[in-house]
This record gives sequence, structure tokens and C-alpha cells, in this order.
Amino acid sequence: MDERGRLSLPERERYGRHLILPGVGPEGQATLKRARVLVVGAGGLGSPVALYLAAAGVGTLGLVDNDVVDASNLQRQLLHGTSDVGRHKLDSARDRLRDVNPHVEVITHYEWLTSANALDIVRQYDVVVDGTDNFATRYLVNDACVLRGVPNVYGSVFRFDGQASVFATTDGPCYRCLYPEPPPPQSVPNCAEGGVLGVLPGLIGTIQATETIKLLLGLGDSLAGRLLMVDALSMEFRSLRVARNPECPACGTRTITQLIDYDAFCGTPGLHSNTDVPVQEISPTTLREWLQREEPVQLIDVREPVETATGTIPQAQCIPLGTLEQTRTALLPHALTVLVCKSGVRSARAARQLTATGFSRVHSLAGGMLRWNDAPDDVRPNAN
Repeated sequence: MDERGRLSLPERERYGRHLILPGVGPEGQATLKRARVLVVGAGGLGSPVALYLAAAGVGTLGLVDNDVVDASNLQRQLLHGTSDVGRHKLDSARDRLRDVNPHVEVITHYEWLTSANALDIVRQYDVVVDGTDNFATRYLVNDACVLRGVPNVYGSVFRFDGQASVFATTDGPCYRCLYPEPPPPQSVPNCAEGGVLGVLPGLIGTIQATETIKLLLGLGDSLAGRLLMVDALSMEFRSLRVARNPECPACGTRTITQLIDYDAFCGTPGLHSNTDVPVQEISPTTLREWLQREEPVQLIDVREPVETATGTIPQAQCIPLGTLEQTRTALLPHALTVLVCKSGVRSARAARQLTATGFSRVHSLAGGMLRWNDAPDDVRPNAN
């Protein structure tokens, strides 16, 4: 056994129930310690996946995400807590996983998975777990896994229903074999629009974690070639056979040799593609000057109600980031607009979002309310 798989005495104590388990034992546990697993998305599915893989002793966990914790996440995303609202998801996820198991190395990729970086990221891992919530990224994960020869443990949830499978194994089908074409744009609402039962990602994510461990250890029959369908209302589990399609452009004919524009392929607006759009930032001093001018400022606080309840800038409208898309029609697209959040991360996202939809004079408050509150009391409006 090489040094990377050698178990220390504390690890032997921690994994004692694994060490006496047929099919695992010390050799299997050492295999888990050497394993490298990438979890795409630190949200509803990624939370149980990462927690259970860390607890199981998977030696290296990679996390890909570029979002911040929102209060609306907490109903299902158990990597994060109330005190993490406004933090980057990878920061709170890293802290939580280190507390679960300090023997696990957590590698954080502070970016969205894109056609530009997916192949480089995926090649570093033995298994990829897809915890995403949109079709464009699912096709991206699939194609990157097929091209790199890395298994893709798939899961999805919507309302009371969930699915799980394993794609891109040596002999098994891929996601494109099951879904050759994406659904028409806007035909399938996402979880933000249609809702999801909070415990359902825990159920599907636990299945994904189980399949990942089975793949790493070579145990049992995986879900490769099968689609597990879960109806939480009736508590029924059905398994459908999925055959490999010899005409599949990814795993069949292999005509897909490079990653494409998946937003264009799915006919959806670029969910993450506008992150490179420059954001016009202003300082608290500049904002105070603007608020004293005759020209009105359309000031929007994109934090959650639980945050703004402790105080905000008096002139601000409180519109949580998650509802901005639905409410932007009530805003003035050509007004001088300033977005505010806790630290400036969410307000920058909101600024890009409004700019992409035609708002012409959009700014983000640099440093957010944290920096605003650092100003001397004699020049600061009442805000907490």
C-alpha cells in the first residue's frame, strides 16, 4: 500500500465500521482515501453528496461553484447555514466538510463549469458527480466526462420527483443517449419557478453518493444503463433500462470531439456566461453624494429579508436577488441604478443581470453594506 492510501490510527478509528465491512475493509478504505471526486454544484444535490463522501473518507473532494448562499437555499442545501447567508458557497462548504472530516482534502474551484475550463478540471478526478440544475450544464458535464473517460454520476430533482443514473462508463450509455436533445426553451420550469420538496435532494444526493462509492470500490451493480425514477409522494422507485445509442454523437459515433456552446445548444440565455461583463462599482462616498443630488437613484438591496430586517439604506427597495428577474419589469431601465448587498458579490451579479437585459446605467456598491457601515456615523444615513 502506498503512502497516499496508508490509514493512520485516527482514520482507522473513524472508519471502523467500513473496515469490518465485506467488500471494503482496509484495502477498500485505502482506495477511497486515494480517490478524487469532483462535485459540480454545492447546492441541493451537492450538499448530501459532498457530506457523505467526506464522511466516507474519499481522500480528495473537488467542488465547483461560483454562487453565494441565499436564504432560499437553506431549505435543502445542508452544507450551508443561516450564518453563511451572503458567503461564497465554496467557503461555507469547505468549512463544513473540514468539520465533518479533517482527513479529507477539499479543492475549491471558484468558477462556473464552462466549455473553456471543463476538460481541464474534469481530468483531475476519478469520478464526477453532477449536482447541477440546468440542462446546459448537464450536457456540458456529460460531454466533458465522455471526452475524458470519467464516469458521470447524474441526479436531478423537481417538485416531488427525482432521477439518478450513472453515465459515461466504459460500456454504458451517456446522458445524450437518454436525452438526445434538450427540451424546448422555457418548456420545463426550474426549481426556482416550480419548487422542490426540501428533503428530495437529500434522497437523490444520497443515492449519488452511494453510486460514487460503489464505482470507486467496484462493488455491486451500478446504475449504469438504468435510470432510477423516484416519486416522493407515492414513495415509489422505478428503474428503466437505458441502452447505449450507437448513433449518439458523444459516446457512439464520437463526432463530438470538443465542447460546444451549451447555452446556444439548449436555446437558453447564458446562465453564467455574463460573469466576464465588467461591473461599474461605486464607493460609499460616491453613493452618498448621488443620494443628495436632485436626480433620483434607483437603489436596490438584493439581500434576503432576514438580512434587510436588521437595517438597510433608507432609500433602498428590497428585492432579493432570486426574485430580481421576475420583478425587473417594475424597475426603470434607464434610471441611475445602484445595487447593494452584504459584501458586493450578489450586487455585482445583479448588476450583470440587469445590464444583460437592457438596463443602461447600472452600478454595484463596492464592499456592500459591510463597507457602507464602516463609514463615520456623522456622514452615514441610518443603516445597519
